[in-house]
Amino acid sequence: MAPHQVVQAIIDLSAGAVGGAACVFSGQPLDTAKVKMQTFPTLYRGFVHCIVSTYKQDGVRGLYQGTIPALMANIAENSVLFMSYGFCQQVIRFAAGLHHDAVLSNMQKACAGSVASIFSSLVLCPTELVKCRLQAMYEMEMSGRIAKSNNSVWSMVKSIMRNEGPQGFFQGLTTTIAREIPGYFCFFGAYELCRTGFADYMTCEKDDIGVAPIVFSGGIGGVCLWLVVYPMDCVKSRIQVMSMTRKQAGFFKTFMTIARSEGVRALYSGLTPTIVRCFPANGALFLGYEVSRKLMMKQFDN
Repeated sequence: MAPHQVVQAIIDLSAGAVGGAACVFSGQPLDTAKVKMQTFPTLYRGFVHCIVSTYKQDGVRGLYQGTIPALMANIAENSVLFMSYGFCQQVIRFAAGLHHDAVLSNMQKACAGSVASIFSSLVLCPTELVKCRLQAMYEMEMSGRIAKSNNSVWSMVKSIMRNEGPQGFFQGLTTTIAREIPGYFCFFGAYELCRTGFADYMTCEKDDIGVAPIVFSGGIGGVCLWLVVYPMDCVKSRIQVMSMTRKQAGFFKTFMTIARSEGVRALYSGLTPTIVRCFPANGALFLGYEVSRKLMMKQFDN
């Protein structure tokens, strides 16, 4: 790998980390509501009731339960995702016989993002499993499924290692990958399509469209991702949380069990807070990524 490619990979990784942190801080309470509603669809009347109930139970701390593993998950995922995204774009250029600086089409970038998500899934799954379990801990204790315990990140990690071994951190990995591949195709495809639209309207380069268009494009990308993959994410959350009590069936069997016993609507429980959250959160993600990447590239060029 050439020196400039190494630097480019480091910049993409660092910018992805900045974007991941921005995403978490702007949307964690609504993500907590999403996980609770996915795991216990009959417990709450809606996302407002879920947020209010959580606040009454644990205050602001309850709404931000799982923030540390969420930060770890998002920083790890987006660092690897955007670094892999840059690498996958180079692979597509090579496969298509293009110059290494050639501009890819929106479809080619969507494909690069889809393939990159496979690599990010490997670092996302363990941290997201810890996050989801911490977020649903109160409901698991109240329903009598588990005994009351210390709800800290470290105690959860030790519990998984003790009871399930290292492989326990990868509960739901297949479902995570099945969710990420189509999701990130839509995510990067919609984002790049929106940026192209803004650039054409403003008659400028895509990198110069400004803050508001970047945030809007990122928000649209996030909405497209979640509308496509939400049922798979619901199954993933159910597997990761319920595996605290016993071994869970695989993705397809869990999907069919939920659909038959609880109805298709249960697969979309928590969609409202997810859509409300994902617009500002993914807008912040891409804004953090694009701005920090541009600053670092400028420093490197200097």
